Amino acid sequence: MSKSYCLEVSGDFACFTRPEMKVERVSYDVMTPSAARAVFEAIVWKPAIRWRVTKVEVLKPIKWISVRRNEVGAVASTRNIQTAMGAGSGDLGLYIEDERQQRAGLFLREVAYRIHASFELCDPSSHKSHFPYLSKVSVNKGEDDLRELPNNNAAKFMSMFERRASRGQCVNQPYLGCREFACAFRLIEDFKAEPRPIGETKDLGWMLYDMDYRNPADPKPRFFQARMNNGVVNIPAWESEEVRG
Repeated sequence: MSKSYCLEVSGDFACFTRPEMKVERVSYDVMTPSAARAVFEAIVWKPAIRWRVTKVEVLKPIKWISVRRNEVGAVASTRNIQTAMGAGSGDLGLYIEDERQQRAGLFLREVAYRIHASFELCDPSSHKSHFPYLSKVSVNKGEDDLRELPNNNAAKFMSMFERRASRGQCVNQPYLGCREFACAFRLIEDFKAEPRPIGETKDLGWMLYDMDYRNPADPKPRFFQARMNNGVVNIPAWESEEVRG
């Protein structure tokens, strides 16, 4: 396991969708571990590493807003795609004007969090498609010399993350639950001048931890009993008995 890193993330809106809400989006009260993981992966992600979120600190009071949005109510048919692939042609278009729906959502507004995580090395061959092109993405010219190191060298990935995060650089734009809710981030190295989390304590109930992709054809959600103590949500280890699927 690498050393622990901390990012402060903030944005105007956020939606960490509860999976039990099938029609309209309703957010959890605080950021989920999977959403926090996605922020770290937007800065550095490789098949050889796996980010583990350990703590989420809530820096602003929890505020809600109800918004009605236009959404597309359909996806491209798998059967049509397979037919077109077999025939070499076909109509795969999705006409937004025909499929547009208005849906209300209960979102968070004016949010800010400190998220803590570290990464562990894993076997890149276990990744289904390996994404070889991502291993060639260089955000900084100074990272070119790091390619001389072995692919599974922890120091290499730590250096890449620290360089990018300290400069506000990322491969993909981080977001807070939904891609339209982009967030700002900064690397926290000195906690002395940082604000304390909010003083609220509450039981958050069962919260989505992440998806279990051990069977890629049928991924399963896993949950944990979340509790916020004085603005801090401690995240149990993925392998612990507290995480259930």
